Amino acid sequence: MEKEVHPLVQLARKAVESYVKEHKILMPGKLSPEMKEQAGVFVSLKKHGQLRGCIGTFEPNQPNVAEEIVRNAISSAVGDPRFSPVRDSELDDLDYSVDVLTSPEAVESKAQLDPKKYGLIVEAGYRRGLLLPDLEGVNDADTQIDICRRKAGIMPSEPVKLYRFQVKRYR
Repeated sequence: MEKEVHPLVQLARKAVESYVKEHKILMPGKLSPEMKEQAGVFVSLKKHGQLRGCIGTFEPNQPNVAEEIVRNAISSAVGDPRFSPVRDSELDDLDYSVDVLTSPEAVESKAQLDPKKYGLIVEAGYRRGLLLPDLEGVNDADTQIDICRRKAGIMPSEPVKLYRFQVKRYR
């Protein structure tokens, strides 16, 4: 028996399939209450358990979560610079997850971080690195901070501002 797929994940899948197969940007139809909200959203694609694309927004850039999902799902599939664009032949092998972010809140120290519960944004000037929560191999705040610094090109000696956020993860 197949498990039921959450509507946010269904939307991400439909957006990717529409774009890859037909080069069309899906326009969301009837929106559920959670799709009408505004929030940052990350869409992650995995193929056979390995990351295949992950793109998102720290804060909302679209009028609602549905449009945020569509844009970020397409970007994850064809715009993640770490990977070649997803091909039509790969679509059946992809697993999707959608993370809807809470608004980031500033924290005073790493003691307020918990990489299993909170995602992290590390900021120095205009450079920002983000890491989602509850990722395999990220078990402590120091590792989380280090990864965020590297993603943003922030040297270990540079002072940073820390922001934490939570996600609702849909698979």
